[in-house]
Amino acid sequence: MLVHPWDAPTGDDEWRAFLAGGRDFGQLIAGGRDRDVPVVVPTHFLWDGDKTVRLHLARPNPVWEPLEEHPRAVLTVIDDYVYAPAEWGRPEDVAPERAIPTSYYATVQLTCDVRIVDDPEEKAAILTAQLARFEPSGSVREPVAADDPFDRRQLPGIRGLELTVTDVRAKFKYAGNKKPEILHRIADRLTERGTPADARALDHLRRRHLDD
Repeated sequence: MLVHPWDAPTGDDEWRAFLAGGRDFGQLIAGGRDRDVPVVVPTHFLWDGDKTVRLHLARPNPVWEPLEEHPRAVLTVIDDYVYAPAEWGRPEDVAPERAIPTSYYATVQLTCDVRIVDDPEEKAAILTAQLARFEPSGSVREPVAADDPFDRRQLPGIRGLELTVTDVRAKFKYAGNKKPEILHRIADRLTERGTPADARALDHLRRRHLDD
């Protein structure tokens, strides 16, 4: 991923806040060894706010083979993305027909060591934590237990993953290389278009470039 200096996070707190703000769905990418293409799996996950990510996937998932070949993976999250028409960021000395459109977005890529979890009690703990995070408040679902007869029959159908984060690359691409007058124009256009995604992108742009 290309990260220009003006798109780089201001520090770890920025990308941590981005993930902590409800971003709990991403793509797990496993390259394995000597493969033509990696296996890419969309998935919910739990991040502990520091170095550990946990999740589970179905046992027939094709991701297990590349992870067993090479227990390394990337978990990537992309959000707050919008298309910016060419006129929005056009410098005054560039003709409208020569202006260049772009996209604005935020992304975090976590490079991880991988541990596959097959122990029933550990899998039950992962499922219980995910249910606590994702199930609606007041759900009657009991905690998953390896010694419960129903759960004991279901647990072999999944495998768990514990990912230990070893490197982070993050990018907040919100016109950081533009002059103030163009930044204000982009902010106005995001406000005028007014979709929920525009509002989130506008928050990033203001926070990073206009609130000083």
